[in-house]
Amino acid sequence: MTAHEVLTIGRVGVDIYPNQAGVGLEDVTTFTKYLGGSATNVAVAAARHGRRSAVITRTGADPLGRFVHRALTGYGVDDRFVTAVDGLATPVTLCEIFPPDDFPIYFYGRTPTAPDLQITTDELDLDAVRGAGIFWATVTGLCQEPSRSATLAALEARGRTGITVLDLDYRPMFWESRETARPIVQEALRHVTHAVGNLDECETAVGTRDPHAAARRLREEHGVAVAVVKQGPKGVLAVDDTGEYEVPPIPVDVLNGLGAGDAFGGALCDQLLAGRPLSEAVRFANAAGAIVATRLACSDAMPTTAEVAAFLEGADVR
Repeated sequence: MTAHEVLTIGRVGVDIYPNQAGVGLEDVTTFTKYLGGSATNVAVAAARHGRRSAVITRTGADPLGRFVHRALTGYGVDDRFVTAVDGLATPVTLCEIFPPDDFPIYFYGRTPTAPDLQITTDELDLDAVRGAGIFWATVTGLCQEPSRSATLAALEARGRTGITVLDLDYRPMFWESRETARPIVQEALRHVTHAVGNLDECETAVGTRDPHAAARRLREEHGVAVAVVKQGPKGVLAVDDTGEYEVPPIPVDVLNGLGAGDAFGGALCDQLLAGRPLSEAVRFANAAGAIVATRLACSDAMPTTAEVAAFLEGADVR
């Protein structure tokens, strides 16, 4: 098997997004179905940049599970590590769209558990995990057993070799509390080379919302080589051994901001694999996220490398 350039592990689902913005779900008349889930979207985003990508996840043994496989293969993402769980439904996610900065999200079929939280250690292909150019895990995958143990086992198998990323991806509805999550997140940080998260997620991970302090704690206290802190309207802070880099935000007309972070992640993977300096990699990833924020969907909206390059040159890529 040719090693995957990007291998992710974590959440999958089906996004049911309204075709009308500015109204509550009770007033929406039409919806469109898309592939969703953070780890899955990152794999899709990487594939849009021409990277050999795959995702480790689980669905229900149902029609929406079949849709997940069809969508993944359609995007060029290897679905060999996507398995079904009998007795559980593939989760569905709905959102409301109130641009520019209010996008309430509603998860269905994730309580008391979800198929992607039933990933077990014994089903992992650890050779594939070790062999991937980038292995990308998410904090959501740590919220419940057996997924927690499987995710930690995969991270440990990497042994901090290559590029191993923890997407801090803290979702409060999946945890008892921030304080409950923190030690588990910090256990995962022991095994990764890169950490990526927004200010709220950094507070969960290391106890501060100050971007410079968060980056410093990630690196000095938890041994992470590269810390990427997304600051919303203040742009992105990225820190590695070569220095600190501030990437300013890109003004766009936001339609739906929910997929921007995953677009950022997939583009960051592409640039890191290409050996770009951190400042350039984050600038490119920031542009990819900005593009997706102008579009309705997440997976369907992921830009190609050419689209991001054109956007950075000032072209209209809507």
